[in-house]
Formats: sequence, structure tokens, C-alpha cells
Amino acid sequence: MNDIVTIPPAPPAASGPEPKTGSVAAKVFFGSNGLRAGWRFMIFLIILQAMSTGLGLALRWLHFGGQRGAGAPRVLTPLATVQFEAISFLFVCLATWIMAKIEHRKFGEYGLPLRSGLQKHFWEGALWGFLGISGTLLTIFALHGFRITGLAIHGPTILGATAGWSLAFLLVGLSEEFTFRGYAQFTLTSGMGFWPSAFLLSALFALLHLGNPGETTFGLLSVVVFGLLFCWILWRTGDLWWAVGFHAGWDWGQTFFYGVHDSGLAPYHNLLNSEFFGPTWLTGGTVGPEASIFCPIALGIVALLLSLKYREARYCPLSGPAMPTRT
Repeated sequence: MNDIVTIPPAPPAASGPEPKTGSVAAKVFFGSNGLRAGWRFMIFLIILQAMSTGLGLALRWLHFGGQRGAGAPRVLTPLATVQFEAISFLFVCLATWIMAKIEHRKFGEYGLPLRSGLQKHFWEGALWGFLGISGTLLTIFALHGFRITGLAIHGPTILGATAGWSLAFLLVGLSEEFTFRGYAQFTLTSGMGFWPSAFLLSALFALLHLGNPGETTFGLLSVVVFGLLFCWILWRTGDLWWAVGFHAGWDWGQTFFYGVHDSGLAPYHNLLNSEFFGPTWLTGGTVGPEASIFCPIALGIVALLLSLKYREARYCPLSGPAMPTRT
């Protein structure tokens, strides 16, 4: 018969400081998900700036830099808008693609899945955007602050202008939404949460409009509200296509269809001629209807209706593989 041997429990470990898991510098740069969100966002911005600087140097070398000191444009044209927004969207797509390769993620995880492009969400958002600006102008009209005076263009020009402005504002929606609520929103959410990053990026979105001629403080505050609405749309729908459609539909209706100022910029080859009358709080003054007191009210109504239609949050930026950690 074998004796039963009882193995005594191991003695408790001696108390003392825990072993170091890394240097202070390593903790500054790395977290549980690898390189911290702030540093990844900075790399993204550096890539964008490098491409922008490279293009500027190339254009200057080819003598396409334009006149120095010309200042910001005061009139929106479809050709200039298409050129600028196409380049901006290309750059942000390239920067996002590079970061996706570094982080071992799919490009579509950053808010623009190609399988959903220009489908139901986009067209639904575009309709809501057009109805949003139409409702704002209708309210101003009801208070005797706005009227349509007639057609601004005629004949074949209408078809060309419609096509040109439609492409232009599609690119505006894609470029601005993907720049501010694509990789940037995705990454900063992983570091500071969704709504803190939404407020930060919406403030930066407003600063982008600061150089527009005729822009005002209330106009910039309205841009912040736009940014927060786009974030809310992203939060509820799960991707950027609804927001891209809304952005494009609002701007298309505002600039081309009704022919009113857009963030202080006058339209060109717009469909209708329009006039404003009355105080700035009603009409928006030099900014256009985006600075009217009724614009944020209209955006609030859109947010309320959207929350009734999409009752659950669908944005999941933290799913999927994390960025590789340091070795």
C-alpha cells in the first residue's frame, strides 16, 4: 500500500514592487491595442500633409501654382469644386489605405464599405438633405425673408450644370465626411471615446470653414452642429453613406437648386435666382441660410427623426483585429 503524500502549498510570494513591464517611453507610445490612438492619428495627418505638400511643390514646379495672394475664392464653380474635392478625397483614401495596411484592417472598416456605396442609405440621405435645406428656406419664406425670382440658366445649360454640380457635391460629401468622420473618427474613438472625438473633429470641421469670405461666428457654430449631426448619423446607421448623401443633398439644394450662398460662397450656374430680406438671424446674412437660426432647428429635427428610424447604435469601430503591438 502506497503512502499518501501531501504536498504543502507554495509559500506566498514576497511582497515588493511589481516587475517593470516597460519603460516610460514605451507606455507613452503603446497601449493594450498597440500604438496609441493619438500617435496613429498623427501618422495619418503626416501622410496627408506630405501628399498635399508634394502636390503643391509639383504644381509650383510646373508653374500651375496660381497667383500668390489671390485669397480665398468668393464664388463656387462646379469645375473648381470637382478638381479640389477629387484630389482631397484621393489623398484621404490613400492615407487611410496606408493606415489600414499598417493596422491589418479592411479599408471598409473606416466608414466607407464599398459594397454599400451609392445604394439605399446614400439616396435616402440625399433626399433628407434636400428636404432639410428646403424646409429651412420654406420657413424663412413663411416669415417673409426669402423668395425665388426665376430661373438663372436656360436650355442645355441646365443639363450641364445639373450634372456638374451633382458630381461636385458627391465629391464634397465623400471628401469631407471621410476626412473628418472616417479614419479620424474611428481611431480617436478607440483612444478617447466616440462623443469626445466627435466634438473635437466637429470643431476642426468648423475651423476648415474659417477662411471662407463672409463667414460669421454663428455660421461656424452651425457648422459644428452639422458635424455633430453627421457623427450622430454615423453612430446610428453604422457607416458614412447616409451622411455622405445628406451632405451632398443639402449642398446641392442650397447652392445649385436654390442658388443661395453656401458658407459665405456665392453660387455659379445655379438653377434658380433667389433673394433674402430681413434680419441676419432670419436669413443668415452673408453666410447664407446655414447661419439662419432655423438651420440648427432643422438639423435637430433631422436628428430626432433619424433616431426614431434607426433606434440602435450600429457603429462598431473597436471590432476587428487590433494594431500589432511592439515586439
